[in-house]
Formats: sequence, C-alpha cells, structure tokens
Amino acid sequence: MKPRIRPSYSPPIDQVGVVQRANRFTNRSIKGDAKMQGLKMVLSMIDLTTLEGMDTPGKVRQLCTKALHLHDQVANLPHVAAVCVYPNFVALAKQKLAGTEVKVASVATAFPSGHSSLELKLAEVQYALESGADEIDMVISRGRFHSGDFNYVFDEISAVKEACGSTRLKVILETGELGTFDKVRHASDLAMEAGADFIKTSTGKIKPAATMPVTLVMLQAIRDYHRRTGRQVGMKPAGGISKSKLALHYLVMVQETLGTAWLDNHWFRFGASSLANDVLMQIVKQQTGQYQSADHFSVD
Repeated sequence: MKPRIRPSYSPPIDQVGVVQRANRFTNRSIKGDAKMQGLKMVLSMIDLTTLEGMDTPGKVRQLCTKALHLHDQVANLPHVAAVCVYPNFVALAKQKLAGTEVKVASVATAFPSGHSSLELKLAEVQYALESGADEIDMVISRGRFHSGDFNYVFDEISAVKEACGSTRLKVILETGELGTFDKVRHASDLAMEAGADFIKTSTGKIKPAATMPVTLVMLQAIRDYHRRTGRQVGMKPAGGISKSKLALHYLVMVQETLGTAWLDNHWFRFGASSLANDVLMQIVKQQTGQYQSADHFSVD
C-alpha cells in the first residue's frame, strides 16, 4: 500500500463569503421538466437509514421493502442508493436486497461517538464487511482531532481504508462538533488524504447536522483535492435535509462547485430518510397537480 502523507496546511476559510455564497443557491428557481428531473435525481441519491437503539429486524425489513417499493403507483421511479444500518443488521439487509442495485451501507468505528480502540474499530469494520456490507460509514475520533492529534486521526482513517480494501469508505466528520469552517476544511483535507472515498457531514445524532455553508466548504475541499491529485471523492450531507426544495438547492450547489460529474449517486448522497417521502409527494404533485396525504407513505 502506498504510504499517505498527512496534509500540513489547509487554506483559511472566509466565513462571511461562504455563508453569502451558500445563501445565493437558495434563491434559484427550478420548475417544470428540470424540477422533475431534479426530484428523481434526489430520490436516487438517498441513503435510507435506521440507526436507533430500538432498531429491530422487522424495522430493517420494512426499510428494505421501502427501498424497493417507494411508490408502486408511480411509474419510472429510480431506486434509492442504499440502505444504511448497524453492522448486526447488514446480513439481513443484504438478504432482503439481494439481486437489486440498492447497496447496503454499515456504520462502524464506534458510531456515533468514535470512542473506542483502533483494534475494536477495525474488528467492527471486518464484521460488517464479512456480513456483506457494500459501503462503510466510519466516524472520526473528534476528541483526538480537538486535542490536535491530527496524526492519530489520519492514521486511523488510513487503517480503516486499508481494512476496507475496494469497499468504499465514507468518513463522517461530525461537523456540528468541529465548530468552525477552518476545522471543517482541515478535517476534510485530512480525511481525503488518508484515503476517504466520501466525506460526510454528520452522524445525524447532534445539531446542527448538515448545513449548506458547511457542505459548501467540504465541496470546495473536494474540488481543490481533485484538481491537485486527479482523484474524485464523493460527498454526503446527512441530517437536517427533509424537504425536496432544499435538496434541489444542494444539487445546484454541487453542480456549480464540482460540475456535472458529481451529479450521480456514485459521487453524491443524501443521508436523510424522511426526505424520500417529501420528494415522492412533490413528484406526484408534478404529475397530477395534487398533493397526496402523508398517510400514503410509510413512516421511517
């Protein structure tokens, strides 16, 4: 394995400029065929997720069924990108989704706190992979990051990526705990240099989760990394995105920051299960002129 070098420098972030730039994306109006195309694209980028202490096999089965049958009365709907579960539910989800293109993602590395030894974290990753996980969502050790122990964070991500091999690794920064855009940029650069295939905002367990300014900072980090290395890295905002209008604004931001190459679920995802129902309601509205009741959709 080629040794990776931890970045020693990340550019300072103009907080006012980032916020103003992100706000401008929310003023875009998307209508007609472009809106329908965007809604279907959003739907195809969603990772349906259940990561609760009360998760049961029945709940995981229901989520997998929803992933395959979003709305059987609406023709030509895309499927979601993945179902994301805890490692002990991976085998079940894999069985339910067998023969389909919907991937099974598993959180790992002591999600959501990240507080555990590297040995146990790698064992959890291995368990998820042996159970059939197509993707691993790891969470960084934010305590180590805040302590300034960046070498540890870098080495940990690198070790997890090595354990994953060809399986795609999403690295969760938990941006709501990082505090500043400068730290978000530094953590993004660190994760990508260490081998992350995706960088992801949040676990969804704390607020604020994903925001447009934070996501813009991460998209700009991806852009600069791609220009420097030629390696394409994906992006996943997670938590706090429940409305289709906001999701469409995210797509505009991705297109104008990274380009159309990232407008695909191989490179961009939404970690927002509740978003699916709102997108489906908007698609039905576009087709029929009427909103369906929320009772027509399953509660995630």
